[in-house]
Amino acid sequence: MPEARDARGWLVTPAILIVGILFAYPVAALLVTSVTSPRLGLQNFVTLVTVPVYLKALGNTVVISGSVTLLCAFLAYPIAYTMAHASRRLRRLLVFVVLVPFWSSLLVRTFAWMVLLQKRGLVNKTLVDYLGLIETPLTLIYNRTGVLIGMSHVLLPFMILPLYSVLSRIDPSLSSAAASLGAPPVRNFLRVYLPLSLPGLLAGSLLVFVMGLGYYITPALLGGPSDTMIAQLIEMQVADFGNWGLAAALSVVLLAGTITALLFVNKSLIAGAR
Repeated sequence: MPEARDARGWLVTPAILIVGILFAYPVAALLVTSVTSPRLGLQNFVTLVTVPVYLKALGNTVVISGSVTLLCAFLAYPIAYTMAHASRRLRRLLVFVVLVPFWSSLLVRTFAWMVLLQKRGLVNKTLVDYLGLIETPLTLIYNRTGVLIGMSHVLLPFMILPLYSVLSRIDPSLSSAAASLGAPPVRNFLRVYLPLSLPGLLAGSLLVFVMGLGYYITPALLGGPSDTMIAQLIEMQVADFGNWGLAAALSVVLLAGTITALLFVNKSLIAGAR
């Protein structure tokens, strides 16, 4: 029996090699480059914390990713709730609608938002000409608003699906029992339903936040100079300046932020389970 277990252990060898070659080695190379290029030392990290441009980009990355996470949670919860309690036919339709964006390119969806959000785009044309709600077109592109709209649209399914997975497993009798004991709808939701849905909310928030940290295309096309994120600076340092050391340092900071978010959510889930 032990020999059979040892034999089965070799089945994971290809996966270990792939992870080692395609992930562990590049990450290790980034760590080394960040402290050795252009010379040995921590000068690249010192630059990140002393130059205002890099500090602002770090702040933009965290704020934009956090804002997108909150927007996605606000939009996804009612959709996931409807999916979890709808009829089978409506549920299939909603799942189809949620999955449709995965069938189109991220670049195509971002360019579509560029067309929709420009001053004479469909959104402003509808608000000004058709509905008459405003007199002058809104500035919805090349600023923080465009970035939040574009990123929220792309990342919304990653919030909906984990939420739906958890909400669909919540026993409806728990809310019915709370209602029978006199709990009004709002208190019933806050004290019974919402706590039970927190694992899905945390999982979706983690996915959206971590993916938002490394976003490049959407901020580059829909954002302005004041909305520059870390991924854009990494591309700029490599493509425009050839500064691999500073680009590696930025990548290490991005990786550290991702690991911190993972540890925080994991700790929260463990604390909730207790």
